[in-house]
Amino acid sequence: MTDIGAFIQERWPDIVTALREHLIISFTAVVFGSIVAIPLGIVLVYTKLGWLRSAVFFIANILQTVPSLALLAVLIPLLGIGVKPAILALLLYSIMPILRNTYDGFKAVDPHVLESARGMGYSTMQRIWTIQLPLSLPYMMSGIRITTVYIISWATLATLIGAGGLGQLIVSGMGVNKPELVFAGAIGAVVLAFIADFLLGLLERWLSGRFGRTGGAAA
Repeated sequence: MTDIGAFIQERWPDIVTALREHLIISFTAVVFGSIVAIPLGIVLVYTKLGWLRSAVFFIANILQTVPSLALLAVLIPLLGIGVKPAILALLLYSIMPILRNTYDGFKAVDPHVLESARGMGYSTMQRIWTIQLPLSLPYMMSGIRITTVYIISWATLATLIGAGGLGQLIVSGMGVNKPELVFAGAIGAVVLAFIADFLLGLLERWLSGRFGRTGGAAA
């Protein structure tokens, strides 16, 4: 442990740089994945086109099952190497769980509550904002939290296309037979995932309180 501690202290600037790169890649992918998946999930709840709903979930499932390395390899001819293809690949992976949880959360809202709101003159957007969104928030945040942990893990592969991150420490450590580098990269990813999940939990509680104050009474 002394050797590992001394090694981490010696390479601390490199570890911090890798952590920052990893955080940027993961955070960007999850944010843009949420921007795509949450509105899309809401649209699918209200659409009367069953074939559209089936097609969207089918495509999202396909994207989820494509092996990470294969997807990265496919994107290289389109976007080259570096951060852009890594973020796009992780964004595509993030869509399915967030989309599914958003859809399930909205569908889980009691129809009688929505019917009562409709009878009180609430518009569709008012019902979404004041009733369905607050009640489905735990579902949505669960999807985002699970996705974030997965994305942080998968982002270690981004180094294979020159995107950097903690995977760079792992690959470098394997290449030069330095277990300390592998340990630093792996533990860094684990710690980052725990911190992200904790912060998202705080965000969920804050959003629940805010929605509860602004729209909870309407339900």
